[in-house]
Amino acid sequence: MFEKLKKVFSDLVQDISTRELSEKDLEASLWNFQVALMECDVALLVAEELTSRLKAKMVGTKVKRLGDITPLVQSAFEDLLKENLASGDLLTIIKAKGKKPFSIMFIGVNGTGKTTTIAKVARYLMDHGLTLVFAAADTFRAGSEEQIEVHANRLNVKVIKHKYGADPAAVAYDAISYAKNNNIDLVLIDTAGRMQTDKGLMDQLQKIYRVASPDLSIFVGDSLTGNDALQQAEEFNKCVPIDAVILTKIDADSKGGAAISISASIKKPILFLGVGQEYKDIIPFDPEWVINNVLGKAPKK
Repeated sequence: MFEKLKKVFSDLVQDISTRELSEKDLEASLWNFQVALMECDVALLVAEELTSRLKAKMVGTKVKRLGDITPLVQSAFEDLLKENLASGDLLTIIKAKGKKPFSIMFIGVNGTGKTTTIAKVARYLMDHGLTLVFAAADTFRAGSEEQIEVHANRLNVKVIKHKYGADPAAVAYDAISYAKNNNIDLVLIDTAGRMQTDKGLMDQLQKIYRVASPDLSIFVGDSLTGNDALQQAEEFNKCVPIDAVILTKIDADSKGGAAISISASIKKPILFLGVGQEYKDIIPFDPEWVINNVLGKAPKK
């Protein structure tokens, strides 16, 4: 994964690895580097910041061998991630809130793998000893209730649902009430996938948020859509407050820019990355993991 972003860094290293580095010498190389970052779906502001930091570190530095430049690139990249990318631990967030039931609303556009992601998160939470119930609050899309019920049956989880066309806010409310009455730790609320330009469905999402008052609102974005995922997150965040992000399909993402850009731009933590189709194929987000994959570093032991 991230093959294109790896090549961007490799090309920069090769281009400037044997020269005395003056500001003039760096201009063309760093401009090409910035353009290449944007072609890998790194947001413009993030690409500009990374390029600027590389320039500040490299001006006046003499590089004699290819390997000498790598720590400079790596250091600037790591600094950018540490300052702009936030990771979050879902278990810590739940524990800190100290509320039972703790409700989580999942939002996003069609086709991101949102419902499957909910099932993955459910499995992760259950593996840590928590009980939960699903709220089938996607009453809009045909087959949505059946889809979440398949996951629920596999995981042995209760689903609260109404008939198609019912008020999704009422479904979420009833699921939270059920959890309260049955001493259940968590409510995971599935909502209809919707484009950020669909005013009717976005208004509906606001109603679900008002009625359910979720403790956490998670945007599920498809990393393969690159900057589209960033734009979607920004628009959803205008409609209902996004508290955190999960990025799906990272295993198939050759560019890698979405993983760098989205949290840095909307200033929200990334909780998980989806890396496959199985329930186990979800990993807590770690900026160092991204660094290792982009720069080809061996993970620390």
